[in-house]
Amino acid sequence: MHSSSNASRWGRLLAKAAFLCSVVALLAPVLRLDAADAGQFIRSTGTIKAVRSFAIQVPRLEGVGKDLTLMKIVANGVQVHEGDVLAEFDAADEVKAQRDAQAKYDDLKHQVEQKIAEHLNNVEKRISALKQAQADLDKAALEIRKGPILSEIDAEKNRVKLEDATQQVASLQRSGKAHDISEEAEIRVLELQRDRQQIAVDRARGNTTKLVLHSPFNGMVALQNVWRNDSMGHAQEGDQLWPGSPLLRVFDPSSMEVVVAVGEPDGAILAPGVKAVIHLDAFPDLQFTARFASASPVAAGAVGNPVKSFTARFRLDQSDPHLLPDLSAAVDIERHP
Repeated sequence: MHSSSNASRWGRLLAKAAFLCSVVALLAPVLRLDAADAGQFIRSTGTIKAVRSFAIQVPRLEGVGKDLTLMKIVANGVQVHEGDVLAEFDAADEVKAQRDAQAKYDDLKHQVEQKIAEHLNNVEKRISALKQAQADLDKAALEIRKGPILSEIDAEKNRVKLEDATQQVASLQRSGKAHDISEEAEIRVLELQRDRQQIAVDRARGNTTKLVLHSPFNGMVALQNVWRNDSMGHAQEGDQLWPGSPLLRVFDPSSMEVVVAVGEPDGAILAPGVKAVIHLDAFPDLQFTARFASASPVAAGAVGNPVKSFTARFRLDQSDPHLLPDLSAAVDIERHP
């Protein structure tokens, strides 16, 4: 009885061994192929990037340090043309600031014009007074010539009149210059205030313009993750966004590349003509080819980490709607071009 059970056990073991042998026989070609591929390619990881792209941020407004309310934003992945509106922010506060600044500028401009007119009027009055004093001086000088035929008292009176007229002309000339300097200074102060207010108007107008974001060129939109509602995600209408935070990126989908790190021992393979096969992690069924474009001149690594690598760029040969920036990819780089 004991010998029959042992025979049954050995029979099951032999059957399993035969099955494993058949599996190995079936996988042998695959294993040989993978070994050949491993010798022909170097596997690394990379990130899809656009050769031509432009980052769009939440606008920074001059003199304004607060969150901005997003009123409108394009959908992720849409095609846009140069000049198309990408996003709009609430401009109510900036429009009000521009209107108030413009009102103050108009008031200061009117004050400058009024002060100039007043200055010109005062100058005319001073010129008239000086002409009258000069006429009195000329008359007194004429009267003084009659001294020999006048009595001593009348001659003395004429000398006093001449002296008074001379002093009056000199006084008017000095006061006229002083008034001119004073009034020109008043006008200059108002002009400086007006010009400074013009800067405030231009700043408010520029801030209003910044709240509408336009596409810099034809391309595709890729929304960036922002901090919203205590989590990361794409910005949505109504969100309060901090100036300078990333909003979206416009890129040219017709020219894409993959940025890959190649270990320092394998850096010798990075040469013109080298090809690579790209597999997107998000779309494992898709496969693309790429050609070597450039690489960093020296290998670099994190501080304190002895492992160093070259940063290489491979230009993709195909364009595809699945090729989006920041997608991770597996990169098989051929060892010999």
